[in-house]
Amino acid sequence: MKEKKKELRKRMVQLKKLHEMTTTHQSQSAEILAALEAHPVFRAAHIVLLYYSLKDEVNTHAFIRKWSREKQILLPVVTGDTLELRIYTTPEDLKRGAYDIEEPTGELFTDYAAIDLAVIPGVAFDAKGNRLGRGKGYYDRLLPQLTAFKAGICFPFQLVDEVPAEPFDIRMDTIITLK
Repeated sequence: MKEKKKELRKRMVQLKKLHEMTTTHQSQSAEILAALEAHPVFRAAHIVLLYYSLKDEVNTHAFIRKWSREKQILLPVVTGDTLELRIYTTPEDLKRGAYDIEEPTGELFTDYAAIDLAVIPGVAFDAKGNRLGRGKGYYDRLLPQLTAFKAGICFPFQLVDEVPAEPFDIRMDTIITLK
C-alpha cells in the first residue's frame, strides 16, 4: 500500500510541475473556488476550515481574504506532528511557518464541533472521496477529530481512478474540481 501511494505521489508531482507552467493554474483555481462558493454547504456555513495554498495547489489566497469578511475562516498551523487551527484575521497576521507555508498568528480555535465545512487539499483524490496527502499524516491526524462536511478541492488532473486507501483514511464528502 505504501509503495502504491509513493508511486501515485511521484506521478502527481510530475503532473503538477507541468500544470504550474501553464496559465490555466490561476483560471482553474478561480473556477474551482466559484464551484465551492456555489455549494449549498459553503453557502450555509458560518465557520470554514480552509488552507493557505502552496504554489502547486488550488490558489486560496484571495478566496480567504474575500470570505473572511462574511465567515469565520480557520487555517491550519503546523505544530510538531499536528495541525492546530487558528482564526484568520488579515494577510498581515500571517507568518511563514513549517514548510514555508503562510500561517495565521490569530487566536487558537479548539471548538472543532462548531466547524461547518472543512476544505481539504490533497495530492490526488478519487470519485469515492479517497484522498492522498503529501505523506506526513497531518490531515490524517486532524480529520478524525472533525464532524464537519469535508470537501476536497483539486485540479482535474488530480482526480484519479483510484487512490490507495487504508482503513484509517478519512473520505471526503465531496470532491470539487472542473468537469
